[in-house]
Amino acid sequence: MLPPSEPDDLPKDPVTPVPLPPPHKIAMLSAGGLATLLAMLSMLGPFSIDAYLPAFPQIRADLAATPLEVQQTLTAYMLAFAGMSLWHGALSDAFGRRNVVLTALVVFAIGTFGCAAASSVHYLWVFRIMQGVSAGAGVVVGRAIIRDLYSDAAAARLLSMVTMIFSIAPAIAPVLGGWIVTFFDWRAIFLALCIYTVGLGWFSWKHLPETVPKEKRQPFNPRFLAQSYGAIFGSFLFHMKSGVVALNFAGLFLYIASAPVMLPEHLGLGPSQFAWLFVPTVSGIFLGALAANRMAGKLTFARQIRVGFFFMLGAVTFNVVYHSFLPPALPWSVLHMFFFTFGSSIIAPGATLMALDLFPHIRGTVASCQSFMTTLAGAIVAGVVSPMLSHSVLSLALGQAGFTLLSIALWATARRYRRGQIREGKQLP
Repeated sequence: MLPPSEPDDLPKDPVTPVPLPPPHKIAMLSAGGLATLLAMLSMLGPFSIDAYLPAFPQIRADLAATPLEVQQTLTAYMLAFAGMSLWHGALSDAFGRRNVVLTALVVFAIGTFGCAAASSVHYLWVFRIMQGVSAGAGVVVGRAIIRDLYSDAAAARLLSMVTMIFSIAPAIAPVLGGWIVTFFDWRAIFLALCIYTVGLGWFSWKHLPETVPKEKRQPFNPRFLAQSYGAIFGSFLFHMKSGVVALNFAGLFLYIASAPVMLPEHLGLGPSQFAWLFVPTVSGIFLGALAANRMAGKLTFARQIRVGFFFMLGAVTFNVVYHSFLPPALPWSVLHMFFFTFGSSIIAPGATLMALDLFPHIRGTVASCQSFMTTLAGAIVAGVVSPMLSHSVLSLALGQAGFTLLSIALWATARRYRRGQIREGKQLP
């Protein structure tokens, strides 16, 4: 039995929608199969980021680029990802989830092949932007598909299952990238990613269902879009709850973006040794998602989120205290990432679903806005915060702690605001 819940602990819609029958040429997937497919689509993002990080020195030498110019290939990707994330969901609300995903996969494959063939860092920027505008479709539309088909604990379990499978990508991407750079060159990383994308596109064509029938699609016109985005971005609760996920991601991504500096310069590791950072990070993501899966239906979202913050706060406290008195060293400089990501993975499903259900009639657009906030935070971290803090492991520790405290503050503010609104009898969101 569920423990007593507060009004914003659970989604508002208590009814699980009946899964829509796919077209006759599409083989219906089980819940596990759907989770696997959506996770594979979501993997395009971490593969696009993590796999080529060990190749930065080789890219600099091959394209005669400065370190900043190569760093900006990551920033260009993140900004494009963030900007287009605002539109994937709205497009899927209007034209169907399946159509948007398949189109995005075609664009991503072309952009990835262009990266492999780039003759200068400026061409690499262009094709990285092309990757960025298409890579987010799987993440954004995947959340909407889950919420189209499932509700409450079932949705939380499936979302956490997607996270568990998806977490494989950040673990293996930098390791594979390091091996490829060692035995081939940096262009082979993008060629391998292109082959993966083509295979994924074929599988999605065969198995990805359409969960929004034509009669339930929303109009794609300026007035309706302006009203939808205005309502979402005008919602205080949306900013608070989506901000929790965005800030938690910023704390994680600070270390990912700083890896090309932190690992070789502060810890003396080579391109094939990036696993020292990524294995504990991804192990925490996987096991945290597994814990969230087990908690679904047994704890309210609010209690689950408190448990997650307990682990995150403990991780950043240890990290700051250790580096305040001792020099960077393995495994202590990376061990905290396991507990940080363990906690953030417990938090993510509940916070995500609570934000999605603020506007149930335009879930795709809400998912876009969520992804936009998260990716924009990542772009700011990659382009501004990481270059400012990566000179010192203590500075990175303090930066991550700052993101964690801000996230806790947003969550506490959202709780107080909602209670106050309910006491006053006001309509939410």
